[in-house]
Amino acid sequence: MIAVIGAGAWGTALAIQAHRAGRQVSLWVRDPARCAAMRADRTNALHLAGIPLPEALRLTSDAAEAMAGARLVVLAVPTQALAAVLARLPPSAAQLLIAAKGVEQSSLRLPDEIVAALRPGAVTGVISGPNFAAEIARGLPAAAVVASRDTAMRETVPGWLASPRFRLYAGDDPIGVEVGGAAKNVIAIAAGAVIGAGLGENARAALVTRGLAEIARLAVALGGRAETVAGLSGMGDLLLTCTGTASRNFSFGLALGAGQAAATVLAGRTGVTEGVATAPALVARARAAGVEMPIAETVSDVLAGHESLAAAVERLMGRPRRSETDRTTR
Repeated sequence: MIAVIGAGAWGTALAIQAHRAGRQVSLWVRDPARCAAMRADRTNALHLAGIPLPEALRLTSDAAEAMAGARLVVLAVPTQALAAVLARLPPSAAQLLIAAKGVEQSSLRLPDEIVAALRPGAVTGVISGPNFAAEIARGLPAAAVVASRDTAMRETVPGWLASPRFRLYAGDDPIGVEVGGAAKNVIAIAAGAVIGAGLGENARAALVTRGLAEIARLAVALGGRAETVAGLSGMGDLLLTCTGTASRNFSFGLALGAGQAAATVLAGRTGVTEGVATAPALVARARAAGVEMPIAETVSDVLAGHESLAAAVERLMGRPRRSETDRTTR
């Protein structure tokens, strides 16, 4: 049995996918009223409108009920809420699969580090890849990686969640996977801003490529591997998020580039635009590791109102020349 904690778009999609893979699944919905509405309508009207929920998918607002008998608990809540949600969950011997992406603002921790601090000794892993929730929920072809330091987990969990149209690869570098998942949202805001400001496809391609180099530098500095960043959870997720209009982070950047205020754009959204909270935390974590991330730093400065988009572009374009293959952290 699999319990999915969090009924946002991604948590709901993973619950549908686990059911598609032949598992018994419980989905925890934080708000009892919303849980009742989802039971009645058999859809997640707030986040995945028009996609039916399987009749056998159990919906509950009781975390203990959701997790009873679960061998795998999927943590599909925003990174900034992960610690608070973990504090509400009952003790469990189940393996914990993290589906959150980002860096916690208050502590600069990656999701796996948050879980390790609050659930010491738990067997953990992360799932990430170029996946839009709605496409996973509809059963369109996709792939992702499940990364864990635990050999048994990375050998078994892909089999529990995979189906003929959802291919899962095993990985042993959760740090590299998590850095890719966190940083790509920040780079996607920049990519959206480039297109929204009418700066062209050449500029976006250059930015995405250099953004990938930034992600690789940080991953290696934190103990991950550059080859992980070249895979599904790095380059794959970055390409999708920086080009797909369904990406909340790209569309947010697109609106910024077109001249809309950040607060106005966010006020009209129901889902979390993770890159907004992640940007300053990612920059702070990189600086602590001695890693230079000029694109992420620029996004953070623009979001904080320290710099205009036009000035940010000029600053990035005016940086000192260096070798493209320079692997140093500075």
